[in-house]
Amino acid sequence: MKLTWRRANPNLGRMQMKQLTTLLLFLIGVMGGGILIGILTAPGDWYAALQKPFFNPPNWIFGPVWTLLYLAIAYIGWRLWLQPEQAVLRGLWSLQMGLNFLWSPAFFAAQMPVLALLIILLLLGAISLFVRRAWQSDRLLAVLFVPYVAWVGFATALNAAIVFLN
Repeated sequence: MKLTWRRANPNLGRMQMKQLTTLLLFLIGVMGGGILIGILTAPGDWYAALQKPFFNPPNWIFGPVWTLLYLAIAYIGWRLWLQPEQAVLRGLWSLQMGLNFLWSPAFFAAQMPVLALLIILLLLGAISLFVRRAWQSDRLLAVLFVPYVAWVGFATALNAAIVFLN
């Protein structure tokens, strides 16, 4: 019996390394951006003094929820990066990311809950449209965004209630 060795395709290793590097960059960008915005716009005395609805969750819940959501958002962005034919989905992903990162500065830093409500309504629309469009071409991406839609829907109701109560 003769053993033969096949040389691995060196381009395959480079492609895998490039994809892994790109995934890492998406994780750093999305997670790092979320963490930075969270630190820079942390709720303070102004937020503590607001009237909040009965369904306002405890503050500790936001960190774990956003961590999981940002991991999914980063993965989805990375998958789209690998699919250049998905220009519409890439545009919607970029739009939702911008709106996502804009909400906390509008709500907490500028202390403008009405502006934040407008932003979060646009965000909810963008991610809902993303799910609808992704369902046709990449169902995994659509399914991974469903918890995000649910959370932003809840956050929209919370933001609207704060506007109404204050």
